[in-house]
Amino acid sequence: MNERGTVAAGIDTHKDTHALCVIDLVGRVVATGSYAADGEGYDRIAAAIGDPRDCVVVGVEGTGSYGAGISRRLAELGYDVVEAVRPKRERRMAGRDKNDPADAERAARDALAGKASGTPKAGGGWAEALRFRMVARDAAVSESTRAANSAHALIVTAPAPIRGELGGMKTPALMKALSRRRRARDVVESSLWESLRSLSLSWIGAKKAAAAHEEAMREILLANAPALPGIHCCGTISAARLAVTAGDNPERVSGESAFASLCGASPVEASSGKAKRHRLNRGGDRQANRALHTIARQRMRRDSRTKLYVDKRTKEGKSRREIERILVRYIAREVYGALVRPTDAACEPYRASARAAKSERLRAGATQAQASRALGVASARISEMERGRLVDAPLLQRHRSWLESLSAGERWGNPE
Repeated sequence: MNERGTVAAGIDTHKDTHALCVIDLVGRVVATGSYAADGEGYDRIAAAIGDPRDCVVVGVEGTGSYGAGISRRLAELGYDVVEAVRPKRERRMAGRDKNDPADAERAARDALAGKASGTPKAGGGWAEALRFRMVARDAAVSESTRAANSAHALIVTAPAPIRGELGGMKTPALMKALSRRRRARDVVESSLWESLRSLSLSWIGAKKAAAAHEEAMREILLANAPALPGIHCCGTISAARLAVTAGDNPERVSGESAFASLCGASPVEASSGKAKRHRLNRGGDRQANRALHTIARQRMRRDSRTKLYVDKRTKEGKSRREIERILVRYIAREVYGALVRPTDAACEPYRASARAAKSERLRAGATQAQASRALGVASARISEMERGRLVDAPLLQRHRSWLESLSAGERWGNPE
């Protein structure tokens, strides 16, 4: 917050227009207005607020949806932008106006009073790229599920010979069988086979699209946060969901306890009398919470250390759900460390591979300068990568391929 400023601003965001309210430090309304939600409108809002050095803070509603564009633009111009949370209907004071200018004024007052202090997601980086891929992948999965359900429903009501032929088949084999054209005896059977074939082709295409998006997400994670998929029992989808929740600026979260609260994994006390216990936190980002629970359940099924822990806690009288919530809280701590320190202990497999690459280079008698020329990067990047300070999985893979070519007698570049 800019303590030297003389005004504060609040913005109520919508799809097509944004409402602005500017107040001074004693709460008097200085300016109001409505602006288009586009690039020109963003610049007009900035001009109405004034110099960033004169503005204490800007509270923006919906920084993750309709307010994403204006939040990024104001941050680029140097304004201190915070997220203003829309109040629930029951928390609004009776008798107060409910309109866009009033909402913008409330956002400005909350931001000035410190009630709105959350830092918005930066956007525009690798986490945002993951979010795009995740949306498309989820849509493809939903489409494949819809197609499979529709096909099974048609088979249930199909004539007995067709139902007998297809009724016991698993979905992948069924879709492969339905993708082939069939001869029909009449118009009804012809329509049935063509409908089933159309659904099977839709299922196959959706499955291929989902797999392609998942592979792209894996590459993004390995290039930017290899520690995250390196967490035990954390798959690509779970890692991507957690990265999207944190955003491109995970440092905006004040600590691992705040991250656990953001994911709905922080314990909520539910004690009564002699019973001391904690219950489920129903708040937070539900997609991140789902990812944490997925990791916890996989560990409870497959990890020997986790199984021993579950047995111990069970003997203490804990229910399976309570044990899972304890594990989820621990995993949230792991995930936060992987997000803010992608080259620390959680990324030990990557660092071990980088150290091994350095040893191979020294055995081959090659210098960092030769490696940098062969790979087309600065020698400083080679040094940082081999020490584990630079996380760049594609570059490490290229480096190891170059070292293999040296051992095979090939020559990359002309060392001086």
